[in-house]
Amino acid sequence: MNIKIIEKTDNEIRMEIGGESHTLLNTLKSTLLDDPGVELVTYDIKHPNISEPVLYVRTNDVDPITAIKEASQRLVEVYEEFKTVIIKETDK
Repeated sequence: MNIKIIEKTDNEIRMEIGGESHTLLNTLKSTLLDDPGVELVTYDIKHPNISEPVLYVRTNDVDPITAIKEASQRLVEVYEEFKTVIIKETDK
């Protein structure tokens, strides 16, 4: 995964997330939208074989990079919990 910041202001960021697809970006988008400090999240993949996805985040009074970091941490926690439960339930 490669991340390239295309544009950044105090409350907006547009970043290219290389090597990823709808799987990560849709989940990240949903998690970011749960944050009351986030106004808008969208992403675009022009063509999956020849272009990289671009994530756009607009916030209220929150640094958009901080919002992305916090959403990423929440995703880690959800997947860790799922991993724990699935291991417990399948090792019976």
